[in-house]
Amino acid sequence: MLVTLVDVHVKPESAEAFQRITMENVRHSRQEPGVARFDLIRHIEDPSRFMLIEVFRSDEAVLAHRESAHYRVWKETVESMMERPRHAQRFQSVED
Repeated sequence: MLVTLVDVHVKPESAEAFQRITMENVRHSRQEPGVARFDLIRHIEDPSRFMLIEVFRSDEAVLAHRESAHYRVWKETVESMMERPRHAQRFQSVED
């Protein structure tokens, strides 16, 4: 499994709209066959900070997600809401 953690800091006045729009992307992403898990979490002390937790079954699944219509719409819609560019870190699950 490939895990991507996406740190997002939005403008405070955009936080509620960002959450609403991103949850729509989350719902669609969870329906992709290559997605094992897709979650949005919000920072307790700073509600303008979010983290996307994306778990993919393969590199091909990551590429398919990035090419999906819902992802492209999300990316274009939320870009102007960002306080700074989002930061992604990629991990690989460790199994016995």
